[in-house]
Order: sequence, then structure tokens, then C-alpha cells
Amino acid sequence: MSISNEIVLRPRFKIELNHGNACILKTFEDAKTTSKIYKIVRVDDHVFIRLPTHEQQFWSPQLHLEINEVDDKTSTLHGLFGPNPTVWTMFMFLHFLVAGLFIAFGIWTYTNWTLKNPYAFPLGLMLLMVVVWFGLYFAGRFGRAKGKEEMHGLYNFMDTTLKTNGLI
Repeated sequence: MSISNEIVLRPRFKIELNHGNACILKTFEDAKTTSKIYKIVRVDDHVFIRLPTHEQQFWSPQLHLEINEVDDKTSTLHGLFGPNPTVWTMFMFLHFLVAGLFIAFGIWTYTNWTLKNPYAFPLGLMLLMVVVWFGLYFAGRFGRAKGKEEMHGLYNFMDTTLKTNGLI
């Protein structure tokens, strides 16, 4: 699996499988009881693979698999790497907060400029929001790089589970 150096913070992949989704989901249900390294949770057609709670770091990724049935003998596995949902929600909240503040400071800057009042301070705050946004972006890239080895481990576990049961 190649995780390229693109802007994407949550890498995705897609695999076509020559088995129905019930068979694939059963394989992961069975792996739940035998796996000592990873915690596996299944909800409907979704499978979540992550490290046990005591081994997780702040940036530890999880692998979300969605297995869609194309017909009785074919399925599509969609994989998505991402941080813990709580971390991702906080991260997105901070992005929206920075965007909202940028817009608010932009309105304040424009109002002061229109009224011919000094506008250096709100303009500086607008620029600060741009710097904060870049900081959030690079923090996300740092987190992805820090969790890259764990992402490979999750992918290899999924791949081994499917290959062991003859599904790939």
C-alpha cells in the first residue's frame, strides 16, 4: 500500500473482492476473537480496526472498512484511515473556528477600511488566522506521519486476514 505525499490527511483505498459481503464480514467477526493485537468492531457493513485503548497514542489511526455488496459474488471494500473520531471532531471544530474567526476579522477589517478607521489590528488578526490554519494543517500532517507505521500495520492485518481466508 502506498500512502502518497498528497494533501490528503485521511488516506483511502478501494479493493474489489470476488465474494459476497456476508462472507467477508464473517471473516472479520471471526478475526475479532482471534486477534490479540487489534480491536475489531463491526456495525452493519462497517468494520473498524484499531489498536487496543491502552496502546493508543493521541495520533493513533484506525482503519474503517465499508464492505458493499455489488452482487451475490462480488463486493467492494472501501478503506479509510483516520484518527480516533473524537480527535477528528476536535480537529474539524478547530478548523471551522479558525475559518469563522477569519471571516469575522475580515468583516471587521472591511468595516474599518470603509469607515476610514485604522484597520491594521483586525488585518493582523486575519493574517494570524491564516498562520493558525497552516499550523493546524501541518499538525495534521505531523500526526499522519507519526501514525504511518501503525497505518501500515492496520492495512497488513486487514490484508493478511483476507488472504488467510482466501478472499483476495
